[in-house]
Amino acid sequence: MESLGDKLRTTRESKGYTFDYIGRETNIATRYLEALETENFSVFPGEPYLLGFLRNYGEYLGLDVNELLAMYRAWKIQEQPIPVEQLLKSPSKLPKILLTVFLILAGVAVVGGGVYFFMRIPWKANTAKTAERPLVAYTLEGSFLEQRFYRGDSILIPLGGNQYKITLFNLGEAVTLAAPMGNVILDLGQERSIDINSDGLDDIRVGVQDFVRNDPSLGVRLRFDINSDMGIISENIRNEEILSTPAGTGNDITANNASNIKEIFKSANAYPFTLQASFQGYCMFRWELLREPDRPDRQEQYFVRTNELDIQAKNGIRIWVSNATAVKLQVIVAGETKVLEIGGAGEVVVTDIRWVRDDDGRFRLAQIRID
Repeated sequence: MESLGDKLRTTRESKGYTFDYIGRETNIATRYLEALETENFSVFPGEPYLLGFLRNYGEYLGLDVNELLAMYRAWKIQEQPIPVEQLLKSPSKLPKILLTVFLILAGVAVVGGGVYFFMRIPWKANTAKTAERPLVAYTLEGSFLEQRFYRGDSILIPLGGNQYKITLFNLGEAVTLAAPMGNVILDLGQERSIDINSDGLDDIRVGVQDFVRNDPSLGVRLRFDINSDMGIISENIRNEEILSTPAGTGNDITANNASNIKEIFKSANAYPFTLQASFQGYCMFRWELLREPDRPDRQEQYFVRTNELDIQAKNGIRIWVSNATAVKLQVIVAGETKVLEIGGAGEVVVTDIRWVRDDDGRFRLAQIRID
């Protein structure tokens, strides 16, 4: 009979998928994908995480999730050893008739005791009401907040002199949050950046740390992080008017902080582009697609020498590099290849590669470094 791990592996291989590709598509770390296929379930921090990742992986491969969960439970039962004391336990020498009499007497005693206990309970206790948990309203006072929320709990996000409210609306198969711009639906282990004030920039990141499906009594652990670098972008490229190129300045573009902004490509239209990364050494690399809510948000991975990565984007990409010289970057746009220089040896760099509009209506693909 095919095991759980074999079923996942053969299905993935039949589709020609790699762990890296599925990790980018599902936002599940490759070590967890490998652990599911090798049935090395000890690497998961808890069974809720294991079940959540198994469900997401199975749905992505087009498998019957209920069948996968049943296979996991069967594996779990097989892996539980029979206690040694049960194996060594000798058969009872008590005659069956005495055992039967003993069980009958014990049953009568239990029933009689239960009736006596019930009759002793004051009737007013039957009408007592269980105190309901009051709703809690949190306030994000720092750069992040991580807390267990229950249905109806909320958090106030101060931003730009205003406060925006996010409420835990429902806990079922997924987590549903009610936000000013609409409902946000997240699954276990998922994160999403949202534009809470509808200014076109993602202001806050929400992540689901822990919850049990269809059991709202246990609540859900949520983490809210302010995207602190959004304020820098908003100030430096407000209304996208900063990219006017003066004569004789080459690729440097005039702006509030011109040394951090470089023009890569200029066109009458904004085309989809590809960022290619070729790693020359050990490097932690994080990337996030900008203004593409239908695709996974932030992803990160530890790369080594000879690793390569291609990222396709429509509007822009934000990258974080632990060592600027450990990776060579180039952008392919409209059939042209542009080499990027992002920093020096050992330098940690955060930079955007994104389309912006100039005063004359033309578009520029710009490299915007975030300090």
